[in-house]
This record gives sequence, C-alpha cells and structure tokens, in this order.
Amino acid sequence: MYVRTERHPQLPPPPSELGALGWLRRNLFSSWGNALLTVASVALLCWAVPPVLRWAVLDATWAGDTRDACLDGAGACWVFIKVRLGMLAYGFYPQPERWRIDFFFLLLAAGGGPLVLGSLLPRRGPGRTLATRGLAGAGAGLSFLLYGLLPGLLAGAYLGLPSLLARLRAPAAPGAAAKLGLALLAGAAAHALAPGGVALAAGWTAGSLAALVLLVPRADEQGWRLALLVTALPALGAVLFLGDGTWLPEVETDRWGGMFLTLVIALVGIATSLPVGILLALGRRSAMPVIRALSICYIELIRGVPLISVLFMASVMLPLTLPDGMHVDKLLRALVGVSLFYAAYMAEVVRGGLQAIGRGQYEAAQSLGLSYPKAMALIIMPQALRLVIPGITNTFLGLMKDTTLVAVINLMDLLGVIKSALADSQWLGFTKEAYLFAALAFWVLCFGLSRFALHLERRLRYEKH
Repeated sequence: MYVRTERHPQLPPPPSELGALGWLRRNLFSSWGNALLTVASVALLCWAVPPVLRWAVLDATWAGDTRDACLDGAGACWVFIKVRLGMLAYGFYPQPERWRIDFFFLLLAAGGGPLVLGSLLPRRGPGRTLATRGLAGAGAGLSFLLYGLLPGLLAGAYLGLPSLLARLRAPAAPGAAAKLGLALLAGAAAHALAPGGVALAAGWTAGSLAALVLLVPRADEQGWRLALLVTALPALGAVLFLGDGTWLPEVETDRWGGMFLTLVIALVGIATSLPVGILLALGRRSAMPVIRALSICYIELIRGVPLISVLFMASVMLPLTLPDGMHVDKLLRALVGVSLFYAAYMAEVVRGGLQAIGRGQYEAAQSLGLSYPKAMALIIMPQALRLVIPGITNTFLGLMKDTTLVAVINLMDLLGVIKSALADSQWLGFTKEAYLFAALAFWVLCFGLSRFALHLERRLRYEKH
C-alpha cells in the first residue's frame, strides 16, 4: 500500500474562472435565468443605442453660430447649446461680472477639494498633507493668473490661513463660560468695525474666526479648512454675488439664473438642512415635553405638505403678512423654504440613526462624566450619522433635483432659463437638445455626490464583532 508523505502542490484555478471570462461567468451567466436576462439586455441595447448615438453624436451638428448651421443636419443641433451656454450657466447675470461667480466656485473647489481629497487618501503619511496643500496652492495660483492681483491675494489668504491657524493654540480661559464670553466679545468687536458690503464680510469672517479660535482648543489643518468653508466662504460669496456698490457693482437676485442659481439653492439647502435636521431630531427625542411637542408638530406639518406649496406660501402669502414698506427678497424666501422643508426630512433620517445606537453607548458616556452636549457631539452623533449616510445622501439628491420647483415662483433656475431660451424665435424646435443637456448636468452632479457618499460609507463602515 502506498501512502503519500508530501503535500500535493496546489493546482491553478480553471481558466474559465479567471480574467474576463471568469467575470462574465460569475456575474452575467451564473444561471440559465441570468443568461437569458443578459442576452435580452444586450439585444435591447443593440436596438436602442445605435439610433441615439447616431442622432446625438455621429449626425449631430457641432460647428456654427446660427440656426442655419443645423438646417441640413439630420441629428442633434448642439450649436444651440454652444450659443446659449453662457445663459444656461449664469442666467441673466451681467457678462462683465460673471468672473465673480467663477472666482467663488474656484475658491470652493480649492477650499473644499482638500477635504474631499483627504477623505480619499490614507490618513497617515506625508502624501496626504502634500496633496491637500498642493491643491490649495494650485487654486491660489490660478486665481492670480485668471483674475489678477487682488483676487489672487484674497485667494492666497483664504487658502493659506488653515495652515497658519493649525499651528496656533487657543488662549487659556478659566472655563467654558469665560471662553464663550470672550468669543462673543471678539465677534461683536469685529462686526462693529464692519459697517457693510465687503467690510461686513470681513467683519463676519474675523468675528467667526475669533470665536472659533477661542472656543476650539486645537484643530488640525483639515478642521480649519472646514471651519473657513462654513464661515468665511459664504460671506465672501454673498458679497461677490450681490456686490457692495463700491468695489463691486450690485447685481439684483432677479438676474441670477441657470445652473448658477440651481447650485446656490442646492448648496444653501444642503448646508442648512443637515444641522437644523439634527437639532429637530434631538428635539423630538428630548425629555422636555414642550421641546418634543414643538419638534413633532413642525416635522409632521412640513412632511404633510408638498414643497411646491411651501414655495408658493413663501412667495405669495408671506409678503401679505409683512408690514408696509418691508420687503424680503424672493430668493431668500425660497432658500429658507427649501432649507426648512428638507430639514424636517433630515430630522427623521437622523432620528433613525439615533434609535440604532444601543443603550450601552449612552451609559458609557454617562460613566465618563460627559454632559449631554458632549456625549452627543463626541460619542452618539458621530455613530448615528455614520449609520445613516445613505439616507442623508438620498435626501441631498432629492433636494438637488427639487430645486427645479422654484420655477413656480418665477426664479430662473436651469429649467427656467431653458424655457426662456427655447422661446426665442430664432431657436424654436430644439427642445430635445435643451432638456438632454439639463438631464446630463443633473446626472453628473447627482452621480458625483452619490459616488462620494458611497466611498465615505465604505471608509467609515461600522463593523460589529
């Protein structure tokens, strides 16, 4: 009898399980049912894609400046998009002042880009710091090259300040009350020195930074980038978009439109609805009956009506209740309406995350002697938000697409500007090209946000052991 004393070497996997053939077998032809669905899907694509590709790309008209260039073409007329691209992007914003919008979004990309890039790269190592600082430096350099000395200096100060603040320590204070008092005093002094316009933005930024330096014991470079992104950049954007009448010509919000207005409504709504929703979720779970009842009433009332009715009430009914001579800008009313509407939905998403946290986490925070605000900020809320990233992303995507509803109150968002452009007698009949362009623009924004949220969810995935 023969007995093997040596282990047999491992055999390589079958060729059908490797490479593209193995991927196809595992994912598309793993069973008879999947194979039939794959064949049917391929047949459908072969039937639908070639005509669309031929109309949109192969037979399309790309060159020209007038409608006459598209008269002999059998495909799409992208000349319409090329001629009206400025209107679709900026609405009726004065053309000589459109650099202000470009400058703001360059600062947004250069200031927020390092935060996104930092979440994609490993947390440790010099490469992360080098890449984030390089992106910020590139933004400052582009500002110098594209917009001149003063915008370049402003961009350099905004993008370089986080590195400087990360090396500072907050001055010692006897306690939280003293810190808060010093912060409020510094903010009030900075605001008092800023009467309006550009100076108002500078005062707001200085006051906010003074408060943060006094209240936050220590923050890293990325933390200060986030702090500047939510304090200094909104104030700077308001001055750039509206103007101050001295340094920058004033531009009324009635002239805002296109993708610019869509992004403004979406960014303000996203930045406002999440913190307000968190407060509403905490209020609904509060032990104080009055706070809990008010939060429940607000959430259920807002969730029971459509957004279009909220916008209509803010645009038509609210001005009727204001005193004579008092006027609230229509865009501001729309921003408040969208933000408060989605805050109610965000509150329920956050409440679901809070309910998923076990009782032991609350007891652990109490055993450490943490107060309720510190327990929520340091232990409970980070875990709850990590669990509901898909729900938060879904709410943000819905908000971004619902910005088109502002057309009912005569705000010229992307779809409103498209309707205005199609009403031009020189460009009648190009509806398919216009709405396909709008669909692609919204798809790029929503797909990018969803992919980043998916990456963030995987990076912060909660593993139970």
